Amino acid sequence: MIAKPLWLRRPIIASDKITATRKALKDASANTVCESANCPNLCECFDRGVATFIILGDICTRGCRFCALRSGKPLPPDASEPQKICDAVAALALKYAVITSVTRDDIPDGGAAHFAEVISSLKGRIKDIRIEALVPDFAGSISSIRTVHGPGLDVFAHNLDTVRRLYGTVKPRSDYEVSLSVLRKSRDVSRDTPTKSGLMLGLGETADEILSAMEDLRAADCEILTLGQYLKPAGGKAEETEFVPPKMFAKYEEMAYNLGFARVSAGPFVRSSYYAACLNNI
Repeated sequence: MIAKPLWLRRPIIASDKITATRKALKDASANTVCESANCPNLCECFDRGVATFIILGDICTRGCRFCALRSGKPLPPDASEPQKICDAVAALALKYAVITSVTRDDIPDGGAAHFAEVISSLKGRIKDIRIEALVPDFAGSISSIRTVHGPGLDVFAHNLDTVRRLYGTVKPRSDYEVSLSVLRKSRDVSRDTPTKSGLMLGLGETADEILSAMEDLRAADCEILTLGQYLKPAGGKAEETEFVPPKMFAKYEEMAYNLGFARVSAGPFVRSSYYAACLNNI
């Protein structure tokens, strides 16, 4: 285990806004990835009245070695969840909502129809809402991808997470090429909807492998990229192999722009939905 450097130390803050955000989420019975994945940005985002919602339960069918979420046999989808998400988004007065989910290999469409119901409900109830869906790989199903796009999605996101070589150990039940195909297929479904992906650094990848992954993402016509530091959650998860300095993140951001990404956010605390509305110019 290696010691965390100074740039990865974040103060714990308390404010009336954080309390109000927690209350709005609790009152709506809406689940957030901020809480379930132990995001280091939780206090900062809640203090801005922003949260990223997670649907389809809190039990994943995959069990990737970087993730804080539980793996196992999930419960059936909650039919009232679209209403709960709408209530939470309305209470927080959000104009941009990020919806993600656990992976649901137990559902034939991977949960795509449930995503669509949540998106449709938000679009129908909240005027001018913009929605980003951060989806699992749906086993590469273009039918599921098309379903998520159906209600008028604004940003389609799917994280590559790590480099090709590490998939076997970090994401043993997932496939690098399938993830790339999800982004390509999204562009086939809708050329007008931006695609977005993210990489975690500090899992043992090399600089050349990071560059190769970014090149693969551009070849898949991915337009928006996030790069952040992997931080090990509690339990028997993958260890951090290094803590990437902020200056190196700045170099990777420059490399990504040189490859042709339209928008890039890179830094130790950057996560997929961190300042998503600003990153996506919405």
